[in-house]
Amino acid sequence: MRITLPYSDTDHRVRPLAAVLVTAGLCLGAALCLPCLAVAETTPWAQNEGGRMRIVTLPPDASGHVRGGLEIEPKPGWITYWREPGEAGIPPKLSVAEGGAATIEELSYPVPKRVGDGKLLDIGYDKPVTLPFDLTVSDPKEPKPVTLSGFIGLCRDICIPFQADFVLNLKPEDMTPPEEFMILQKAGAFLPDPPSMDFAVTHYSLTNADKVLKLALRLPQDTKSKPQVLVTGPEGYVLFDEQSGTRDGDSYLVEMPIEKLPVKYDMKGKRWDILVIAGTRAMETSLAFD
Repeated sequence: MRITLPYSDTDHRVRPLAAVLVTAGLCLGAALCLPCLAVAETTPWAQNEGGRMRIVTLPPDASGHVRGGLEIEPKPGWITYWREPGEAGIPPKLSVAEGGAATIEELSYPVPKRVGDGKLLDIGYDKPVTLPFDLTVSDPKEPKPVTLSGFIGLCRDICIPFQADFVLNLKPEDMTPPEEFMILQKAGAFLPDPPSMDFAVTHYSLTNADKVLKLALRLPQDTKSKPQVLVTGPEGYVLFDEQSGTRDGDSYLVEMPIEKLPVKYDMKGKRWDILVIAGTRAMETSLAFD
């Protein structure tokens, strides 16, 4: 069974969630029988005119690794943004406060939707979304309090910057945190898949003096609608316009114009990311320019 993303646009869907939830339930049932498990940490909500956000984490494992998520709930009519917001907007950021005894990796992003009013095109989320992340604490046996700083944008008629600090106190306890576990399992199910045999980038190249990106994609056989392609390059830069797009069986050929790169930007050695949304599935990978 496949379920759609919690957005009004039913073309934006992701991999099956039922199996994830069943597995999560089995894991929790087994985990409840185990001793010496640590309690998770859920912070209070930080409020803003356009919505709210909080941090949810599981306890650190033996190596100090912590699974977490930045939960964002825009109010009706408001949106928040993907890692590249499009023509306007503020991408989410999450960082450890200076001097904190932890390090954080980049946020992961569930499949976004394109939101446009005819003048500007935004890329993001108009319903509640959880952005997974990985945190490593310096001392997993006796972790010190860690302060995370979240910075997002919430937009309706105007875009409002929203910053909040969250203090995490991870303490050992003889219980398993089912609510936080399920929140993070569900969030992971909405992430795009890696490339597969039936869904991948089969070829890419730069033409016209590096001003056009040519892509050849293999699409799932049951894809009926035109795929959506988003390519992110330097920070603040995203391609979503197509000069042409042709379908031949499970192959899709498309050319995307490259405009207004930073001055003296050299493509050699760079790595760009690509997200392809095709029907009920989404795939994400990288394009290396050697």
